[in-house]
Amino acid sequence: MSPPKRVYLAVIGVGGVGKQFLSQLHHVQQAYPQLSLVLISRSKQTLFMEDFNHTISPSNYADSLEKSNQPVLPPEELLFYLKSAPDGHAVIVDNTSSQTIADSYPVFLKAGISIVTPNKKGFSADRGLWRDIFAAASNSPGTQTSPEGGLIYHESSVGAGLPIISTLNDLVATGDKILKIEGIFSGTMSFLFNNFAPAASSASEAGGPKWSEIVKKAQAAGYTEPDPRDDLNGQDVARKLVILGRLAGLEIQSTDSFPVESLIPGDLESSESGEDFLNRLGEFDGEMKKVKEAAERDGKVVRYVGSVDCVIGDVRVGLERFEKSHPFAALQGSDNIISFRTERYKDTPLIVQGAGAGGAVTAMGVTSDLIKVLQRLH
Repeated sequence: MSPPKRVYLAVIGVGGVGKQFLSQLHHVQQAYPQLSLVLISRSKQTLFMEDFNHTISPSNYADSLEKSNQPVLPPEELLFYLKSAPDGHAVIVDNTSSQTIADSYPVFLKAGISIVTPNKKGFSADRGLWRDIFAAASNSPGTQTSPEGGLIYHESSVGAGLPIISTLNDLVATGDKILKIEGIFSGTMSFLFNNFAPAASSASEAGGPKWSEIVKKAQAAGYTEPDPRDDLNGQDVARKLVILGRLAGLEIQSTDSFPVESLIPGDLESSESGEDFLNRLGEFDGEMKKVKEAAERDGKVVRYVGSVDCVIGDVRVGLERFEKSHPFAALQGSDNIISFRTERYKDTPLIVQGAGAGGAVTAMGVTSDLIKVLQRLH
């Protein structure tokens, strides 16, 4: 049997997830020695092998990338570069949140270049881009595929390394009918409410932490974006629901197609910076305290939840109350929990639960997707 063709890997984005991915890559290369890392890129610097005869070490790239004066390749030049590689396959790992790169996915896929990414933008933005991506891919979850196209995997676009998208795809592919998807999809929101309104507390307990203090604590621990408003506006959860709803068969146009409850006080939406926002957030602690106490008087806790009702086509994101014995109320830390209620799992839903935030677990999902691509190409 002839040896497997080389696989040329381009990694875009070496932030928190990207660095963790590269740290995991050497384990993959031990099993797949045909995998050659030929490009690493970040916003202002790029390191790539011009002749494809050499490779970049995933554990020893930082100094070379820092000193590199090679230009950052826009998508069209990256496409030309990868197409010029000797006989083999090319894979792009997009660890960014760039809409520009996501917009280029169909072009890469049509050229036979595979894509692995945690980037939500390509799957939650305009529905036309969604259709173009999967029409160009050879492993579309629908019936319209391109046999000559590249493969695309995006498990980590929802739930970090949790098997949420693969579980949903398996349910649909085996003929199950999705009735409702519901859960706590944000590691940030999970951490905030698990600390602000823990299920172990009671209405008789006085005080408790202030909302603004918990948000500041979450930011200091790295659970929020640099500007916490990017988490508190609910758009991250909304994008995840768009992805899951579309995979379940709903024609969701965008995150503007359904209600999304923002936790940003109206007076602070126009704050000049995240720092300014946090400095003033304490002025509105009373509002969140009322929400928590209203739930406590009914013996419940409040959680930030997203749901997709596939029967009536209803999608929503926002605060909901749950009995303290409910699985959504009993989470710890920044865990995610997602419930799939289907025809097969009608009485007892299928539950996926675990760490839903962090560079290492998100990178694990990306690395796992890369292995799936390598197995398919092999």
